Amino acid sequence: MTVDILVRYLHFVSIFILVAAVLGQHLILRGTITRALAGKAQKLDIAYAIAVVVVLGTGLLQWFVVGKPADFYSSNPVFHTKVLLFLLIGLVSIYPSVYLGKNRKGNPDELITIPPGIVWSVRVELVILFLMPLLATLMARGIGIPLVTE
Repeated sequence: MTVDILVRYLHFVSIFILVAAVLGQHLILRGTITRALAGKAQKLDIAYAIAVVVVLGTGLLQWFVVGKPADFYSSNPVFHTKVLLFLLIGLVSIYPSVYLGKNRKGNPDELITIPPGIVWSVRVELVILFLMPLLATLMARGIGIPLVTE
């Protein structure tokens, strides 16, 4: 039981870090910013990447090792939607990550223009992230689990 609690706790804390990192990027990445701010946004991106790995790892542990049986998750389309959205967030985050990696170096006071696609990518990530607790709540309530009729 202690391992189960620890895994769930790490899962939640890493989700909070993930959301904070994306929200921090959203607050920084707009219009024209200095390379120094782009560097800060990239540090948030690194925190985001680490949090994603922990969320994924602890999520897989919950699915296959601790907690409810794997079938509880595997048979639930709400869970599959959640996983799909998590992967979609990962794909959407590639564009800002690459852009920040390319534009963080140089004179820290130099101004760079943030393309609107970067800002919209981060906004899409946030919207999807805010849907995840709803899906988790539905899943925890058993919504989506196929009814067994005999």
